[in-house]
Amino acid sequence: MDTGESAQSRRVSDASPRRRFGTALRGVAAVLAVLAVLAVVVVVLPVLVVERDLGGDRISAADRLGAVNNVRTTLIQAVGGAVVLFGAYATWRQLRVGQEGLNATREGHLTDRFSRAVDQLGSEKTDVRIGGLYALWRIADHSAHDRESVISIKAAFLRTHLPWPVREQDSPSAELRINSLPPLETRAPDAQVALTGLGVLCQERRSGWLNVSYTDLRRADCDGLWLHHLNFDGACLEAASIYQADLTKASLIGATMRHAELGTSVLHQSRCIDADLRGARLVRADLREADFTGADLREANLRKARSRGTTFTGADLRLADLRGTDLTGADLTGAELEGALASDATVWPTGFDPQEAGVVLDEDPGDEPSILLHAAAIARNVPPLRSA
Repeated sequence: MDTGESAQSRRVSDASPRRRFGTALRGVAAVLAVLAVLAVVVVVLPVLVVERDLGGDRISAADRLGAVNNVRTTLIQAVGGAVVLFGAYATWRQLRVGQEGLNATREGHLTDRFSRAVDQLGSEKTDVRIGGLYALWRIADHSAHDRESVISIKAAFLRTHLPWPVREQDSPSAELRINSLPPLETRAPDAQVALTGLGVLCQERRSGWLNVSYTDLRRADCDGLWLHHLNFDGACLEAASIYQADLTKASLIGATMRHAELGTSVLHQSRCIDADLRGARLVRADLREADFTGADLREANLRKARSRGTTFTGADLRLADLRGTDLTGADLTGAELEGALASDATVWPTGFDPQEAGVVLDEDPGDEPSILLHAAAIARNVPPLRSA
């Protein structure tokens, strides 16, 4: 057995010099071939070209030599140009191959980072999960190809970690008074990071529904986030701060938003059917063409809200503040407005009689002050509802 292996080793060692010699021989042959071609181009071809052009005519030796040199110069320039073009092509090809290699390496690194970040979300440690969420956020910032996947993962994280109604025993119960409930960033900081990251990344997201329905977002901080085309159906956003947020075409069917801060937010064409908005603050909000059919808006503050073409069919607006609200073209069919406040600045739909509906005329409060510290909305105590 050893003799056979030794013989095989000798054959391999004997073949190596032969291969090297063959490679060297081929290289020498290639060089000689190039030199032969250059000799033909520089020495033989100019003479042939001149003889052909003369067509048998006789000229002096000096003129013939000059003509040959001119042709030789032209041919050398042509060869030089060809060499330059070939070198440029070879350089471009090498750069392209190198760029493709860099892109492949980059994609591999992104894939590894993506996998590690997703693995971190399954950790039992909150800080590790937060690190994974921020890692995914960073990947989405650098890779448009992965942005949609990261957004979907963050939405799934919210649905699985904050289900509503509450299922886990260590989570705050649904019966807990809202003033006794800590803000989301305190009781579940990883979920708040997921929500914030989702709301920021959705700024450049293409249209399409994103599901965060039936989630527990009580006292969540959604200020300034892009939440358009999100499905919040059945979610609980009680006392959440949603100041200056974009909820265009969002779905909030059956959502609980008691005492939510929605000041100056955009709810254009959103669906708030059967939503609970008692005590919610929608001052200067954009409610154009939104659908509040069957919604409970008792004691809600809609001062200076833009509600052109908004549907309030069967909505409960008793004790709501409608001073300065623009209700041009709004549908108030079957809406209850007993005790709602209005002012001379309130614009009603054509043919609607506010006095007959039980609306109370009050003095207009004037310009609404800006909320400088709107984030405090998630921590402040909310007053009890008279209509509870």
